[in-house]
Formats: sequence, structure tokens, C-alpha cells
Amino acid sequence: SIAIGTDNLPIISYYDSTNGDLKIVHCTNAACTTHDIATTLDSAGLVGSYTSITVSADNLPIISYYDSTNGDLKAAHCTDSACSSSTITTLDSTGIVGQFTSIAIGTDNLPIISYYDGTNSNLKIVRCDNAACTTHDNGLTVDATGGGSQYSSIAIGADDLPIISYYDGANSNLNVVHLNQTVTGIAFG
Repeated sequence: SIAIGTDNLPIISYYDSTNGDLKIVHCTNAACTTHDIATTLDSAGLVGSYTSITVSADNLPIISYYDSTNGDLKAAHCTDSACSSSTITTLDSTGIVGQFTSIAIGTDNLPIISYYDGTNSNLKIVRCDNAACTTHDNGLTVDATGGGSQYSSIAIGADDLPIISYYDGANSNLNVVHLNQTVTGIAFG
């Protein structure tokens, strides 16, 4: 996954399948023909698949990803623009959760993450309470049809509300959910 940092340079999060680690590389020019040495952000077990990156309101990169060893959704918030280190937070650990993550920054300047609940085959979201996502709500189910809500992608629409596209595996459909002002007591916009 790729984002443009506040230094106007690309930053890329990825899964190192050889070592089972979450890694990041910070480009040192706009074309990314030169870059810093790749940094390992999380190496505790098999971690880092399904990564999604954006830049938080504090101007630092934040990455959502899946911890395969524990079946958890995690976030890594970088401590500087090159992401030489990060703070790791487990966001959801109820069952097998966290695959197919996608992260965006809401109009409230807080990260919001869509992801797959593999235990129940549902689409869920987590909304962070701060830019680093060290505090957050509990994972909220958005689509509970149990249809295999995979490969989600989240964005903030022109109406300042989250919109999520995802694959409905039970019906082989592309689904879109537009979240309204509140979802289970959480206000958006």
C-alpha cells in the first residue's frame, strides 16, 4: 500500500512473506528511484499481511494490517515521517479478524478502518479516538449477512461520511455500503 507523506515523498507498507514481517520503505525522491533502507515495524510472529497506509492528522503515517499468528487487526503509527519506528496497537482480537484492511482519515481527522471478520464472515469497522489509534471503539459490524465480506476499500465521500466497497463472497457480488450519520452509537461527519 502506498501513500504520500507530508514531506511529499511516497511511503510504502508491505508484507515480507519470507520473514512474516510488516515492513515499510520511505522513498527519497518523488519517483521512488532512491529510498531509505526498509524498516521492519512488526516481527512478532506472522504479521503484516493485508496492509493499508495513510497519513494521519498528526502528519505521520499509520498502517492497518493483519496479524496472522493471533488472528488480530493491528495498527502501526509511525514516530516520524520516514517511519523509522512505530507504536503498535491491537485494534480487534475477537475471533479471526483483520484481513482485507483498508484505512482512511475521516473529516474528524481520525483514522477509520474497514476489515473482514473471518469468524463470522462479516464486514467490520474500527474508528480511532486519536491520530495514533492507541484508543479506539470496539469493532463494529457493518454487514452481518455472513456473506464473506472481503477485500474492503474505504474512502470518505463528498458528504463527509465513510463509504466502503467490498466483495460479497456468498453471492459473488460487489457491494457498497454508505455509512449514515451514526453506526451503533458512533457519530460520523
